[in-house]
Amino acid sequence: MKHSNIPIFIPELACPHQCIFCNQAKISGQQDIPQPDDIPNIIDTHLATMNDGREIEVAFFGGSFTGIPLDLQERYLQKANTYLQKGVIGGIRLSTRPDYINEKVIELLKRYGVTTIELGAQSTNDDVLLASGRGHKSEAIRHASEMILENGFHLGLQMMIGLPHDTYERSRQTVEDIIALGADNTRIYPTLVIKGTQLAKLHETGKYKPLCLEEAVRWAKDFYLRFESAGVTILRVGLHASEELTPEKSLIDGPYHKSFKELMMTEIWREILIRQLANKKGDCLTLEVHPSQINFVWGYAGKNKELFTERNLDMKIIGNKSLEKYEIKVSHR
Repeated sequence: MKHSNIPIFIPELACPHQCIFCNQAKISGQQDIPQPDDIPNIIDTHLATMNDGREIEVAFFGGSFTGIPLDLQERYLQKANTYLQKGVIGGIRLSTRPDYINEKVIELLKRYGVTTIELGAQSTNDDVLLASGRGHKSEAIRHASEMILENGFHLGLQMMIGLPHDTYERSRQTVEDIIALGADNTRIYPTLVIKGTQLAKLHETGKYKPLCLEEAVRWAKDFYLRFESAGVTILRVGLHASEELTPEKSLIDGPYHKSFKELMMTEIWREILIRQLANKKGDCLTLEVHPSQINFVWGYAGKNKELFTERNLDMKIIGNKSLEKYEIKVSHR
């Protein structure tokens, strides 16, 4: 079944200390904070385009929702819960910080039918967390994750790659920790240098250098495949396209691309094709893949066509719904 979120962005409403990479208003492209009374209109506007039987959740994103005063949290949740009680939506999800989870918060979220809590883990390495100004250690991630799961919520753990003091090995360990902590879902975000952040100052003085695009895509590819093999749902790879995320606006440096996931999937399929076509040259071939993968097989901007040209292959690619995501059938024609 198709799934959609009704996103409600609450940028920085509950962040007393800003992480060095963060400027949520710039990243989300939203400057105004919706008030509780605005929630029904936001939900109704989205519902008008979602009448095809899909599964729908209201999602409070952008800030640290559970750091908001409890009475204000309750006012937001009351508005969303009305739609849950009517059966119009199937759940409520929110994102927050690991150190903003406690018993009172958990009790409130359970009362209003929250189904999924996503924690901005970013990294499970204490050195990376300290260098990024997160304000907590990895133990806070573990404690909050345990509390969330013990109380029957779905757990999401978001990660960022290329943070200050990060390495491939440290990010890979974060992936393994997210899996071990029992996360149902995750998001993989590359670290960007955004105007108005402490990271921008470090970048200006040469104390921080972001990953290049090719490196970020390679890291994401490896981590994406590991999450898939462990049964963790990857909700997003890369940041949403935004007018703010351009050099003319707020982006200073970093591995941003409007089609970041497509670049990553292109590399995944490039490796598959290299293996499958290793001994084939000068042939007329038909490749069968799942229909959802056809564009990735060709590659972003046709990148994977190079492989066919190099081998002098006349290639036809067709969809076959009976195949698994990365399954491929090759036949002569």
